[in-house]
Amino acid sequence: MAMQQGKTHRWQKSSYSGGNGACLEVRSPNDETFLVRDSKVPAGARLGFRPVSWEVFVAAAGRGALTGGAQG
Repeated sequence: MAMQQGKTHRWQKSSYSGGNGACLEVRSPNDETFLVRDSKVPAGARLGFRPVSWEVFVAAAGRGALTGGAQG
């Protein structure tokens, strides 16, 4: 199932998750929010995006512009 703004109420695993345990899950419970969580810690922190910010984030990730950062 593809992400649909405001219509993806259940958590969806990222299509880029390669089975190595480093998976993100995403949902959009309403028209104003996209939520992201770590699939290994479903009750943990969630990162929220407004639609425009989500589009920028996804585009940057698609370009490979989000490399490095903290290691878990």
